[in-house]
Amino acid sequence: MATAAAAAGEGGSGRRYWRWSKADFFPEPSFASWRSYGGALAATVPRLVDRVGSRSSEAAEAGTLRAVSENPLRRCLSWLDLAFLGFGSVVGSGVFVLTGQEARFDAGPAIPLAYAAAGFSALLSSFCYAELATEIPSAGGSFSYLRVELGDIAAFLAAGNILLEAVVGAAGLGRSWTSYLAALLGRDTDSLRIHVPALAEGFNLLDPIAVVVLVSTSAVAMSGARLTSTLNSLASVVGIAIIAFVLAAGFSHFDAGNLAPSFFPFGAAGVFRAAGVVYWSYTGFDMVATMAEETKNPGRDVPLGLISSMSSITVVYCLMSLALVGMQRYTEIDANAAYSVAFAAAGMRWARYVVALGALKGMTSGLLVGALGQARYTTQIARTHMMPPYFALVHPTTGTPIYATVAVTLGAACVALFSSLDVLASVSSISTLFIFALVAVALLVRRYHVAGATTPGQLRTFLAFLALVVLSSIGVSAYYNSRYARRWPGYAAFGCGWAAGAAGLAACAEKQRAPRVYGAPLVPWLPAMSIATNLFLMGSLGTAAYARFGICTAAMLVYYVLFGVHATYDVAHADDAAADNLEHGKIAAAPAPTTPA
Repeated sequence: MATAAAAAGEGGSGRRYWRWSKADFFPEPSFASWRSYGGALAATVPRLVDRVGSRSSEAAEAGTLRAVSENPLRRCLSWLDLAFLGFGSVVGSGVFVLTGQEARFDAGPAIPLAYAAAGFSALLSSFCYAELATEIPSAGGSFSYLRVELGDIAAFLAAGNILLEAVVGAAGLGRSWTSYLAALLGRDTDSLRIHVPALAEGFNLLDPIAVVVLVSTSAVAMSGARLTSTLNSLASVVGIAIIAFVLAAGFSHFDAGNLAPSFFPFGAAGVFRAAGVVYWSYTGFDMVATMAEETKNPGRDVPLGLISSMSSITVVYCLMSLALVGMQRYTEIDANAAYSVAFAAAGMRWARYVVALGALKGMTSGLLVGALGQARYTTQIARTHMMPPYFALVHPTTGTPIYATVAVTLGAACVALFSSLDVLASVSSISTLFIFALVAVALLVRRYHVAGATTPGQLRTFLAFLALVVLSSIGVSAYYNSRYARRWPGYAAFGCGWAAGAAGLAACAEKQRAPRVYGAPLVPWLPAMSIATNLFLMGSLGTAAYARFGICTAAMLVYYVLFGVHATYDVAHADDAAADNLEHGKIAAAPAPTTPA
């Protein structure tokens, strides 16, 4: 019977998977009619107040919300699968894509230091993710952690930025795939794109090949997590061999003279600006956290997979970027296909094809794993009704969220068709850094605040020192980017403020909860440092990135006011409404009182 139901495309609820109705997209009472929606809009302010103070629970995020998907995601992954997924999603999406661009225009020969700074910050974030993923093993990753610890509004802002990161990151990889294919064919990196002079600069090179690649990899991801993981593991073995070749061949042609006359031609500011952009190279590890719901033993496997992959990737990035600037002077590096062109310039023309093939492999793996993780983010967001629950549905046969995968893929394909890589990278990095900073805050909240147990005095102490950490971190970043950046008193003042905040948390704030399985080390110092490094790297990005980030965030808030707040309010108060309806039904059914004669 179960096989027949699956073959018929029916879900666990007995309903067909392939369906399309208003009730699937807008099942909430606020959207039952235009009159209902008008009433909901009139009550927007009290509903916003209600949602600001609301927090989800671990049981809901990792348990009861799964029923919205009608069919379960399948537990089929081990820690080794997660490590390879982390490796496959990251290596190729960064070092082969952004190293040339940032070495050429921002960091120069100091590009390995930019990768080291970004990697240090990413490693701090991975420790925070590892603890939260073991405590809340949900497909929502950071979205779920923030819903539990910081509430609906913070989670929604993270959700919007997660989807922005997913769309932009996939689009950037798709564009880079086209550049390296052109290099593999021995052509100019833009030769396979269609130039449209009527469009604005940065958006006038159409890339249909990127669209085809995005659709193809997403089709594989929709077929199942186990198959995608197996293909990624096999591809990663090939990728490791190619990386070993790049390092060996690159350092055999290393010329220390290429690092002169200045190792810092753009100064420290250029290094940190590059670090903020290449941080995008490390974003694959948060996709690993979204696979916790499909991991056999998340308490053990997620920390092992996350931390082992992140540590090795940071070392690989630093070595590969050093090999690049050692092979070729930074002023001569091709920003679009750096390694292929560098090997050709070193007299190893045949090696450019190996490198281009390796880059294509890495980017393909990144797109495969990205399609898995992005769809699971979307699934959990839809389970909460912050977006239509239609996108939370899991197919009974493949065990994958097909609708969510299609939605993210279509968005990425539209962006990839028009937008250039430099436009995409800065937008994606600022979203990622913002989310990682929020996750570090969420970890501190989890350790130091438990609703109903933390006293008002304990809460005030914790919030005061947490605010000092956050504000001091913002202060350092703003001061570094001001006209006073060369003067040390500002750094001393803000640095002392950060240290006082972290020390205050350690000495004066009382921890309210201990991790059940895996705990991040050196709390509160490690998450406090994660907040500081993420906010500092955010400050290193240009004003254009902030303008785009601000526009996108404003659009998200408009969506939330018009849709998200009403849908989540209805879901949160569904039991109250059901109780009211039941009570009204009892009253209506009761016999009318008799009038005494």
